[in-house]
Amino acid sequence: MSTAQETTGTAIKKWWKFSLTTQILAGLVVGLIVGWAFPNFGKEISFLRDIFLNLIKSIIAPLIFSTIVVGIAGGGDLKKIGRMGAKSILYFEIVTTIALFLGLAVVNIIRPGAGVILNADTSTLGTIAQNHPKSLIETIVHIFPSSVIESMVRGDVLQIVAFSILFAMAVSAVGEKGKPILRFCESLAQVMFKFTNYVMMFAPFGVGAAMAATIGHQGLEVLKNLGLLIGSLYITLILFVVLVLGTVALIARVPIKQFLRAVQEPFTIAFVTTSSESALPKAMEVMERLGVPKRIVGFVMPTGYSFNLDGTTLYLAMASVFVIQAVETTTPGFHYSIGQQIMLMLSLMITSKGVAAVPRASLVILLATLNSIPELPAGIGAVGVAVIFGVDELMDMARTSVNLLGNCLATVVVARWEGEFDDERASVFGTPNEKALDIAEGEFAFADAQALG
Repeated sequence: MSTAQETTGTAIKKWWKFSLTTQILAGLVVGLIVGWAFPNFGKEISFLRDIFLNLIKSIIAPLIFSTIVVGIAGGGDLKKIGRMGAKSILYFEIVTTIALFLGLAVVNIIRPGAGVILNADTSTLGTIAQNHPKSLIETIVHIFPSSVIESMVRGDVLQIVAFSILFAMAVSAVGEKGKPILRFCESLAQVMFKFTNYVMMFAPFGVGAAMAATIGHQGLEVLKNLGLLIGSLYITLILFVVLVLGTVALIARVPIKQFLRAVQEPFTIAFVTTSSESALPKAMEVMERLGVPKRIVGFVMPTGYSFNLDGTTLYLAMASVFVIQAVETTTPGFHYSIGQQIMLMLSLMITSKGVAAVPRASLVILLATLNSIPELPAGIGAVGVAVIFGVDELMDMARTSVNLLGNCLATVVVARWEGEFDDERASVFGTPNEKALDIAEGEFAFADAQALG
């Protein structure tokens, strides 16, 4: 170290010490090459992806539970919680409705389904047709678990949130007798964030293996099949992020540069793994570091995974009309008007709310929606879904990552709406000054060098 460096106390960052985001992107590229050059090996290393996803899933239940209990029972006002919930649901409904109708507009302009002949083998759907989306009443009943242990085993986020809110209200109501439980949950939350940092060290390997397995199974041809539909979806999602979420960010005075820096790692993880759960712990951590209060992160983020699936609702709008356009090509004389499509979107506004509680959720909702259209020839909806099935995972990457981005933004919007967003913490996010602020406030959980790297 030079004299100047010794004087200032700074150290040169070693060139090989890449940030976690860089490591994940490198794993993505390596996985793509491995899956293309050595497809059999790419399939064999899929166990690394499974290990990573299992580790992430093990974090979710204790993290959500402890965060919500601390946020509500640790000085939280129950009236504030009710008000925050109402604002969150209102925001979710507005944004997802915009997503639906933006998807409807673009798919009618580009018309990716025109010219597609539906003669696919519906056997590729496997067990998808055996599932069904939950009705509104079923979804409401499903929110309240009969066994929270079973909910945690299944990783049912909405049920864990419902139980945690009621539990936190009970802890708050018993006063001093509930303080030991509150202290336990505070410790548990910090331990789970540290545990998340350890798991993230394995993320480049899990992400690389996920990409290698995908390319190994389907080959690079998966990047060509139904290219117009895939391209249309990506273009529409980009428009949604820039025009809709960008406008929301400006109205809510979100520090965009710091926000983008915060979400880059969870966004990349969600994109490659096609799993919102895999990015949830990291997303919750960085949103707290960005200046969103713990109770808002703990409530809005998990709830959004059932009610604020912007990417998924936009995909459902485009995919359903894509199939309808293909039916118009396949069946002379069949026509589905814009008015009928709008009614279909209104139906999707309800059925898409149960998407998180159904296996292979998006395809299940899509198939059920198409089967509910009396004008469609019998069975042709399943044929249309079978056509999309082959490239669904590639589209799932985009919609899952946009879901994640939308939920992260929702936490900041609600925090700003409540007047509780910490602009000082946001201004130092990802800088050495963040560590100094953590130490000054006695919050060591987020001063981890790996997180700041």
